Amino acid sequence: MIDFQHIIDTIAKEANTAEERGKVASYIPELSKVSAKKFGITLLDADGNSFSAGDSNERFSIQSISKVLALAKAFDLEGDHLWQRVGVEPSGDPFNHLSLLEMENGIPRNPLINAGAIVICDILVSKLNAPKQDFLTFVQQIADDPTITYDEAVAQSEKKTGFKNYAAAYLIKSYGNLTNDVETVLDLYFYMCSLTLSCEQLVKVFYIFMNHGKCLRNQHYLKIYQIKRINAIMLTCGFYDEAGEFAFEVGLPGKSGVGGGIVALLPNEFCVATWSPGLNDKGNSKLGMRALEKLTTKTGLSIF
Repeated sequence: MIDFQHIIDTIAKEANTAEERGKVASYIPELSKVSAKKFGITLLDADGNSFSAGDSNERFSIQSISKVLALAKAFDLEGDHLWQRVGVEPSGDPFNHLSLLEMENGIPRNPLINAGAIVICDILVSKLNAPKQDFLTFVQQIADDPTITYDEAVAQSEKKTGFKNYAAAYLIKSYGNLTNDVETVLDLYFYMCSLTLSCEQLVKVFYIFMNHGKCLRNQHYLKIYQIKRINAIMLTCGFYDEAGEFAFEVGLPGKSGVGGGIVALLPNEFCVATWSPGLNDKGNSKLGMRALEKLTTKTGLSIF
C-alpha cells in the first residue's frame, strides 16, 4: 500500500528548500502581490482520503484551471454541438496568442486556451439565467462547499489589463462565433478566472473528473463519455505549449493556471493539486510541475 502522506511530505520538504522557484505573474497586477515562497499540495484518493502538506489550505486565484469547469458546464448544457464552435487540438502557441484565430476563421483550437474559453463563456451566457452566479453555484455544488467565491479585486484587475482577451473576443465576434456582446462575455470570463480555492478545495472540485462524473457525495454531474473527452483535452491541451512536456514528465491529465495552481488526476485512483506562484517561462508553476513529476515517479502511478 502506498504511503501517500509520506510522499507528499517529502515532496513539500524538497519544494520548500528549492532555490529556483520561477517568477510570479505580474501582467495581472493582483497576482503579483503573492509571495513566491508559497507551496501547497493535496492529494485526494478514490476513497475520499485526503493527504496534504505546506500551504494546502490557503486560497489562491485558480485562473485558467477554471476553464475546465466552464467547459464541463457548457458541455453539459450544449452537448456535442459545442464542438462546432471550438476545436480539440493542441494550439502549440502560448495561451493568449491570436494568430491561429485568424487562420482558422474564428474557431479556437481548443477550449483551454483563452480564445476557446471565451467561446465557452459565450455559450454559458446564452444558456444560464444568471451566468456568474449560476457558474459559481455549479462549482460550489461539485465541491459541496458554499464558501468558494470570486475574488473581486482579481476580477477587476483582469478587466483593466485584459487587452488581448478583448482583442480575441472581438476577432471571434467578427467571424460570427460570438453570439453575445463582448463586454458581457468577458465579464463572465474575468470573474471565472478570479475563482479562489485552496488545494484542499480544488481536489474536491476535480474529483468528478477522476470518478466518472460523480462528486464525493456520489451525485452525478457529467456523463462518462463527457468525462472521457474532457480528460483527453486536459492531457493534450491543459498546459498550452508545454502539454507534451507535462505528459512526458508527469503522465496525467491536468490543468494549470498563472496563479501558480496545477490540478491533475489519475482516473479511479486520485486527484492532486499543487500551488506555487512562481512560473516557468511557459507560464506553468515551476515547483508544481516538478512536484507532480516526483509524485508519479515515487508512486509509479500514471496513465502510461
